[in-house]
Amino acid sequence: MYTLYYSPGAASLAVHAALHDTGAPHRLVNVDLDVPRTEDYLRLNPQGTVPTLDIDGLAHRESAAILMLLTERHPEAGLAPAPGAPDRGAWLQWSVALATSLGGPFRLWFYPQDLGLDAHDEQSRAPIRRTLEAGFERIASHLAAHGPYLLGEHFSTADYQLCMYLRWSRAMPKPATEWPELERLARLVTARPAWRRAVGHEGLRGWLLDEAQ
Repeated sequence: MYTLYYSPGAASLAVHAALHDTGAPHRLVNVDLDVPRTEDYLRLNPQGTVPTLDIDGLAHRESAAILMLLTERHPEAGLAPAPGAPDRGAWLQWSVALATSLGGPFRLWFYPQDLGLDAHDEQSRAPIRRTLEAGFERIASHLAAHGPYLLGEHFSTADYQLCMYLRWSRAMPKPATEWPELERLARLVTARPAWRRAVGHEGLRGWLLDEAQ
């Protein structure tokens, strides 16, 4: 059985949804990110972040890496192109690019302490906002030409990653869903049963659909 250490709505959400797609037995451990991590958790994840996925007694970290690992362990779930498939390279590229081009800037958006600041003001957030919006624009352009998913007609874990980041933008001055192509992808992903089970278990509400989001 897998053990997923998560926090509601955090970077663990994409992994949580993918676990439901695999159908693999798993248990959830909620990590409160608002308090100092326990010594036990820091032994699993020295950074104190989520997600951490325990597989056979080994702790695995980083959302993109865990998602890749799950697709290898559960090829029958169809969450990624098979090795050697024409779009395998594109899936790998998107999986890594999303983690860096959106995940990194979002970290700075939510944690000004990483920039040596006690809190953000409009001036300190401006360059981060430009970076994120430029990323949304590039992805929207790609989806306009090659969508509705990042790999065209085929859903993959990269779409879970992207949808997770789109959700994080919901309180920004210009949410990602103001790009029609991104809103379309988000609605497709949030309609998936596995995503709905994940957000339901995490108690998330109020994004895109009237149901639990």
